[in-house]
Amino acid sequence: MRKVIHSRRASLVTLIAALALTACGQEEPEQAQGGQQEAPPHKVEVVEMARQDIPLDKSYPSLLRSDSEVTLVARVNGYLEERHFEPGQMVEEGDSLYTIEPDLYQATVNQREADLQSARAEYSRAQRDAQRFEQLLSQNSVSRQQYDQAQAEQRVAQANVAQAEAALTSANLDLGYANMTAPVSGMISLSQINVGNFVTSGTELATITPLDPLEVRFQLPQRDAFELRRQLKEAGDASNITARLSMPGQSGRSGAELEGRLDFLGSRVDSGTSTVQASATFDNPDGEILPGQFVRVRIEGLKRFDVMAVPEIAVTQGLMGPQVYVLDEDNKAREKTVTLGEVAGPWQIINEGISPGDRVIVGDPAGLEPGRAIDPQPFNGNAGAIVEDVEQAEAQEQAQEAEAMEDSAGGTPPAEGEEGAQ
Repeated sequence: MRKVIHSRRASLVTLIAALALTACGQEEPEQAQGGQQEAPPHKVEVVEMARQDIPLDKSYPSLLRSDSEVTLVARVNGYLEERHFEPGQMVEEGDSLYTIEPDLYQATVNQREADLQSARAEYSRAQRDAQRFEQLLSQNSVSRQQYDQAQAEQRVAQANVAQAEAALTSANLDLGYANMTAPVSGMISLSQINVGNFVTSGTELATITPLDPLEVRFQLPQRDAFELRRQLKEAGDASNITARLSMPGQSGRSGAELEGRLDFLGSRVDSGTSTVQASATFDNPDGEILPGQFVRVRIEGLKRFDVMAVPEIAVTQGLMGPQVYVLDEDNKAREKTVTLGEVAGPWQIINEGISPGDRVIVGDPAGLEPGRAIDPQPFNGNAGAIVEDVEQAEAQEQAQEAEAMEDSAGGTPPAEGEEGAQ
């Protein structure tokens, strides 16, 4: 009897297994068929390539300087009697700064004036004698030799007057140097020599640094310089070229920025650095920025002409190097290796690899792979907006992942009483 029951159970198990296998066999083709279904076309911005002019966003390191800075140097010898300023104050052109024994040089001026008066008196006497001898010569009352002697004395007296005038001029100059004034307006430094010391001609006394305007000199790579010279030649002037000077903020404050003008572009390339010197001038009315600081100068208006460029986000790294995705005739993504040029803000210039007319995917390349069907969307030409959208999306995704990891690490706290029950 047990054998019969066992046999029946075995037959029932065999039947159930056969039915299960039959059901699995019917589902497998459906699953396999479903796995071969293509994903829906991926919507992404696509642009038909064409050559264009791309503005550059470049900055260059430079040293800020005051082009009109002056070092005050003594021009006469003497004791430094007075100082008429406080170090660090702003002085105006013509302000009196130092006094170096003016009485001594005033006395010299007085002496030279007396010498000049004496020379003029002697010249007047010699002139009258020469005129009298000329009349006597016409009457044969004097010899020719006496007449010539009178003429020579007149010329010597005239030369003495000129010499006395020159000596007076020199004495007046020294008197002016004895009272030193500011040649330019600006901030004056500490005095190098204290009052009461003896100074000689050539002694440095102080420095005046004008703070408005300021100048920077920097080096342009030769290609940038050539393109800039080309633009200046086409435009006729530098009115469309703007220079901006920026420096990092300190103590949490935003960095200062000044707008200026490009006023010099060199005419030769430095053979050692392959650069061209340039300079720009910046108005600094508030004196916020001081000379001697290292800053960066950004030239706005510089362009690359007739180039192929895509938004920087469109370039990915493939097995063969940098690449972009292009669309084939069936609107499917295909890889294309490219040679990169310069980065111009949100744009990446492409030197080789793509041609005018190629349809390049310029949107977010995330999830793209060769053969993926694409639903091309129009590109509005704003590369910066695409890069910004992708960066925001990545930031949100990272924030969500971080939040999920925190929740997973923290877990759900057990209800009150459960811990004790366990």
